[in-house]
Amino acid sequence: MSTLKVPDLVPPPEQDAKRLKEAFDGLGTDEKAVTWVLSQRTASQRQLIRQAYQRLYNESLIDNITSELSGDFKDAVIMWTLDPAERDAKMAKEALKKSKSGVKHLQVIVEISCASSPYHLAAVRQAYCALFDCSIEEDITAVVSMPLRKVLLRLVSSFRYDKELLDIEAAASEANQLHEAIKAKQLDHDQVVHILATRNFFQLKATFERYEQMHGSPIDEVLLLQLAVNNSSLLPLFFSHSLKQLDICFLLQDISSVGKGDLVSLMKMVILCIRCPERHFAEVIRTSIVGFGTDEAALNRAIITRAEVDMKLIKEVYPIMYKNTLEDDVIGDTSGDYQDFLLTLTGSKF
Repeated sequence: MSTLKVPDLVPPPEQDAKRLKEAFDGLGTDEKAVTWVLSQRTASQRQLIRQAYQRLYNESLIDNITSELSGDFKDAVIMWTLDPAERDAKMAKEALKKSKSGVKHLQVIVEISCASSPYHLAAVRQAYCALFDCSIEEDITAVVSMPLRKVLLRLVSSFRYDKELLDIEAAASEANQLHEAIKAKQLDHDQVVHILATRNFFQLKATFERYEQMHGSPIDEVLLLQLAVNNSSLLPLFFSHSLKQLDICFLLQDISSVGKGDLVSLMKMVILCIRCPERHFAEVIRTSIVGFGTDEAALNRAIITRAEVDMKLIKEVYPIMYKNTLEDDVIGDTSGDYQDFLLTLTGSKF
């Protein structure tokens, strides 16, 4: 479900490296050439270009991008050019530095753990150790308070089975366990965390489906109802909308403004990333654009990390959720080479 458009005949990495070097040299930088080369190469091809650039010119491609480009365009190109595991490790580190500012900054760790393959998560953990001389688990323990720490540690330490293996009886049993934990307001119960952190994604989706069949409401919506009940200021907002029609992203923003319910917000994030990651990332993109100013870091993260994964699905669900296309929203909130680069990654240019 990638939106990346790679040419049928891809030049050798040495040729791409040469073209990038030419784009950087001389008076001014040829930003369009940078976009043309890098935005149409896969992750493995981009790493070969970095290696060829270093070999040919004894210079770092990332360093030259940093010195020759500027602003949001520079940030996006660097994020795209980095090895995906290295990129995500760096984003996780930055998120943990900001973790005391609220649960929203922990999104990236949930995304890496619950919307990526177990092999990618393992690669991120390895890259984290290599870059920062400590494990991601150590940093979570140092800066994230309980009960969020408990959930995140189990998520990042897990290695899920990655094949489609289902146990329908287990799905029904564990759907009941989740329901009982939610009723008892024990979202960090050991068994709940164990289920969400260790079961393969196919099994968890089956468990969530059984939850809806047995208890009449999607599990993420039950979590939202519980949060509204626990925070009386949210009740008018909650009951004035049908949950099926409610803009979940808008509700989460209101929840964050109350300043309570971090565990509920985190668990909903976990479930949504597992159950429907394209909807989660559509929300991230929309939230980064609406309101005062643009959250370019979040916009970059969503588009760049998903362009080679499920951006087609994100583009399909986006207008259903927001009555506007993803491309139109990106165009309305960005400009110039930065806009062109993002639109190319979403398959809307070139």
